[in-house]
Amino acid sequence: MDGTGSRRAAPFTGFAIEDDDGDCEDTLDLQLPTEFLALFAGGTAYLLDQLHTWGSVVTPVGSFQLQPVCIDEDLPLIHRWMNDPAVAPFWELAGPRNRTEDHLRAQLDGDGRSVPCLGVLEGTPMSYWEIYRADLDPLARRFPARPHDTGIHLLVGAAPDRGRGLGSALLRAVADLILDRRPACARVVAEPDLRNTPSVAAFLSAGFRFADEVDLPGKRAALMIRDRVLRDVL
Repeated sequence: MDGTGSRRAAPFTGFAIEDDDGDCEDTLDLQLPTEFLALFAGGTAYLLDQLHTWGSVVTPVGSFQLQPVCIDEDLPLIHRWMNDPAVAPFWELAGPRNRTEDHLRAQLDGDGRSVPCLGVLEGTPMSYWEIYRADLDPLARRFPARPHDTGIHLLVGAAPDRGRGLGSALLRAVADLILDRRPACARVVAEPDLRNTPSVAAFLSAGFRFADEVDLPGKRAALMIRDRVLRDVL
């Protein structure tokens, strides 16, 4: 089963507005101006503090690194993982290769608020990750988001790697990596499907706390939060 039990929609491009009855209508287009992004070294890479430079970390299960996806090289592997029967109900990307490719390109061709990555453990790609700005995501409409909140999605690729604590170890390591590399980020968040109890348990074991239940497109999710101020306690 995948590590988060969730598939995120294409990168967010707007904020919700409400009508007089308080019902959500369409979104206001939120395109970050080129002039804004050009103020920062690395352009769009600023939104996630140049994730491609974060490097590797030592974890209890070995040396681990987030490697931004290269579609030409990585699409066949990610497509195969998305078609795993244990993964498909949660990520909803099973089917032809172009479906997975479109999902990846929506992020890679965006403004940098979401970065799809391979998780490389001891030199072997074994998981798929999405690191994203939760405060600039549709999720921000469902909870009191704070500036620079950073989100995680995880899919552990091979069935033998699931159910033995590997996901928890890597979730903790990546959450701490985010907090170390993104000093403005005070919280790492996730929203696994409530039906995916192994995923929720993995986040709890990784030092996340259960904050709330939230309704998202296609699922009811557990809002999980790892706080910077509690990282040495949980």
